Amino acid sequence: MLFDNHGRPLEYVRLAVTDRCNLRCFYCMPEEGIQYLPKRELLTYEEMERVVALLAGLGVRKVRLTGGEPFVRRDLVPFIGRLSQIPGIQDISLTTNGVLTAPHIPELVHLGVRTVNLSLDTLDRARFAAITRRDELPRVLDTFYALLAAGIRVKINAVVMDGQNTQDLVPLAELTRELPVDVRFIEEMPFNGGSHGAIQIPWSHVRIREHLEQHLGALMPIAQPYGATASEYSIAGHLGTVGIIAAYSRTFCGTCNRLRLTAEGGLKTCLYDQGVLDVRALLRGGSTDAEVTAALTHAFRNRAANGFEAERQRPVHQLSFESMSTIGG
Repeated sequence: MLFDNHGRPLEYVRLAVTDRCNLRCFYCMPEEGIQYLPKRELLTYEEMERVVALLAGLGVRKVRLTGGEPFVRRDLVPFIGRLSQIPGIQDISLTTNGVLTAPHIPELVHLGVRTVNLSLDTLDRARFAAITRRDELPRVLDTFYALLAAGIRVKINAVVMDGQNTQDLVPLAELTRELPVDVRFIEEMPFNGGSHGAIQIPWSHVRIREHLEQHLGALMPIAQPYGATASEYSIAGHLGTVGIIAAYSRTFCGTCNRLRLTAEGGLKTCLYDQGVLDVRALLRGGSTDAEVTAALTHAFRNRAANGFEAERQRPVHQLSFESMSTIGG
């Protein structure tokens, strides 16, 4: 197993397969979208397979495919199949907005995908359209129910935004009463692609919990495995669970076991850093597997202690950050 310089095991990589997205969520990017990378600047599937194989050799066991929206990229499902054959990779999961996902669910089941994180900030169609700038809620809900019917574990990810969807927290949490779903509420983060300036988060993880308990009763903590980002809770009489992710408060950095590889091949050892290694340059510059592995290992052993330190180390202080679509959600 690989450890960073703070003694944290690194066993999980979030792999962005594209920076493109078919939604335009206002908290992620400006209305006109972001400047997408030319295709030649994105890692090829073959390059991503090579990196994942090297990471597996170092101890990475879990891969989560993200975007942008992963299903915007063609031939994603065959790529998942090839990843599943890499020795050492034990768990492949996805984060998706659900708009294009439903037709691929049988194939995902066949390939052994166990968990899908579904981005869904509201169950109200008008608010969904206002937040995402697209009227796609019916298709997302079709995907949600199809995933459950197929036996895939579903985790709903809802970003909590003051004045936008706080009235949706309880309705979303109520899904757990009758359905075996995990609904996780995420503090808003500054990765908005410049769509607005520095954010304030009046809805911290503390306030989110207080609000849920006020309406649903006591949230009973559930023990979580090392590296979990969400504080998970059960509610009496509910089949599913509720989680709260302190993504802006950064309370879970001490057990962070994950890495990120952006669609253009940038390694991020923390969500809040500005990239610590250009993996694409190594791959296309003729570096051997041993040389790439050595560069990765060096980056892992010079990792920021937490998201606040990583943010301070960014070369230029920024009031707004790159889009999550660019980083990999």
